[in-house]
Amino acid sequence: MAAISRIVASAKRTVGVRGLASAAPTVKNFINGKFVDSTTSDFIELRNPATNEIIGQVPCSTQAEMQAASDAAAEAFKTWSTTSVMSRQGVMFRLAELIRQNQDELARSITLEQGKTIPDAEGDVLRGLQVVEFACGIPSLTMGESAHHVAKDMDTISYRVPLGVVGGICPFNFPAMIPLWMFPLATACGNTVVLKPSEADPGAAMMLAQLAQDAGLPDGVLNIIHGSTDTVNFICDDPAIKAISFVGSDTAGNHIYSRGCANGKRVQSNQAAKNHGVILPDANKTATINALVGAAFGAAGQRCMALSTVVLVGESKEWLPDLVDMARQLKLNAGDQPGTDVGPMISPQALERAENLIESGVQQGAELLLDGRGASVPGYENGNFLAPTVLTGVTPDMDCYKEEIFGPVLVCLEAETLDDAIELINNNKWGNGCALFTKSGPAARKFIFECEAGQHGINVPIPVPLPMFSFTGNKDSFNGDLNFYGKAGVQFYTQQKTVTTLWRDSDATELKAQVSFPRHD
Repeated sequence: MAAISRIVASAKRTVGVRGLASAAPTVKNFINGKFVDSTTSDFIELRNPATNEIIGQVPCSTQAEMQAASDAAAEAFKTWSTTSVMSRQGVMFRLAELIRQNQDELARSITLEQGKTIPDAEGDVLRGLQVVEFACGIPSLTMGESAHHVAKDMDTISYRVPLGVVGGICPFNFPAMIPLWMFPLATACGNTVVLKPSEADPGAAMMLAQLAQDAGLPDGVLNIIHGSTDTVNFICDDPAIKAISFVGSDTAGNHIYSRGCANGKRVQSNQAAKNHGVILPDANKTATINALVGAAFGAAGQRCMALSTVVLVGESKEWLPDLVDMARQLKLNAGDQPGTDVGPMISPQALERAENLIESGVQQGAELLLDGRGASVPGYENGNFLAPTVLTGVTPDMDCYKEEIFGPVLVCLEAETLDDAIELINNNKWGNGCALFTKSGPAARKFIFECEAGQHGINVPIPVPLPMFSFTGNKDSFNGDLNFYGKAGVQFYTQQKTVTTLWRDSDATELKAQVSFPRHD
């Protein structure tokens, strides 16, 4: 236990490590195995969303610091890429155990900086931990293929080999899970990493860097830099970085995908979403309403897989009053307070944007059944709070439907038939996920095969796959060819090398060179 206490204490120190005069402590860079102060004069305020108090200063890493991180990763790749796969597996086993032992401390950091409730923050850590546990299978996951006697005395073997230095750019809404989607699998495959956590909540990523180091990850294999646009552009432009993983908004994702690809990089970019939950009248009413309320308002709606849109088919529209009653009962408070259901949004700007989209819905003809604007939480009056909100009578031409609100707001549409609901979903530009609530197997099968979204739930409101599968959002919700984690994740972080060998079982007697294309009969 003493060793674990030391790790936790060290991880905590990485978040606030250099006091500014009369100011909050600053976050450090993590470069070549060392937590180092930035020399920048440009800082971003780190605030507690429940109070808007400044709790830290996040540096905009300088060009020299970013280059040092990339150089350290490139140098470390020379030895890490040739480290045995069993040794890399051992690091993943130890990292998984350290994360499990320090889950509570990680969750508290997430709640402080991001605002989500403690149970939700624990889930954030757990779902990332599951990807680390998946990466523990790396010896089997990176096995190649072989074929003997493809021609006389000739064999062919394929290997999966690492790419080199890879970059990761993380969003604010999952401070632990998304970094754990990226660097464990990337490093298990033999790559080295330059990671940029969100400037809104970098603490969990810094703690994870400490735990990775204590798990035995060598210096330079994982490096963390901070900042905003300039840091993102560095990752997109640096020639040493061969691939980029990104999760975040459409605007940033499209920029990163275009700029990264223009520089010859492999890019996977998870972006915005508008996830629909379709309710058939034969569904279990109580279970369905419970699922809808939890999936719409949990994490203050700040999930890319939040069920932010409900499509009520036929008589299921009569369930709206019960849904509103349940949403009204959710407790709004700071995330670290017992019994809290909905915490604050990440920033005043995010809150203002959500409130503006709610108002646009009203102005464009929607009915506001539950208005969460103007919510005040005793003791946290300066927090970014928006209580659960329900808009009904929404149509596809309204801004509240066309935009991803990313807050605790549920927009409700109606459809006469399942066919109409499927058409509505397929006409939406995004394709992250969708859900159907029903007791009908044929209806479920129709929905699965006709609905275009990449991830489907049948009576499952947030169908995020476990790591043995891959996160398979599509359409405008994803840019790239290979998705996160699972087999696709391994493929993203590796490339194939194919070797064909010829060992003749007798001496060659033909003296003439063959100049025609080899047939290998």
